[in-house]
Amino acid sequence: MGRVIRAQRKGAGSVFTSHSKHKKGPAALRAVDYAERHGYIKGVVKDIIHDPGRGAPLAIAHFRDPYRYKIKKELMIAAEGMHTGQFVYCGKKAQLTIGNVMPVGNMPEGTIVCNLEEKSGDRGKVARASGNYATVIAHR
Repeated sequence: MGRVIRAQRKGAGSVFTSHSKHKKGPAALRAVDYAERHGYIKGVVKDIIHDPGRGAPLAIAHFRDPYRYKIKKELMIAAEGMHTGQFVYCGKKAQLTIGNVMPVGNMPEGTIVCNLEEKSGDRGKVARASGNYATVIAHR
């Protein structure tokens, strides 16, 4: 018969399963709309939570919907230094402070960023793990 090797045991379940039951949802930046392209939109961080299976904490930010009378709750990766009650600004004309979302072209060289978009509109794919960051080197 022989021994069951580790790679075969990983298909069986038990301790090798992912913690997907308690996951909070996909963490992404806001979808880029008119307010972000031409100005900025203000939101407030309501809570910072832990997501099982992820090292980085998540921030729940509430934004007013610019088109309907409702509150949009966005789940995004919390940058180091973010806190509950903090105002976060998303858009082209946002200031360069911790937690704000803005285009890389508006940042000076040497800026340290996290949750960076690889292609425009993908809502953040690079430097998302806890303690991970990217640095703006140069503009073309």
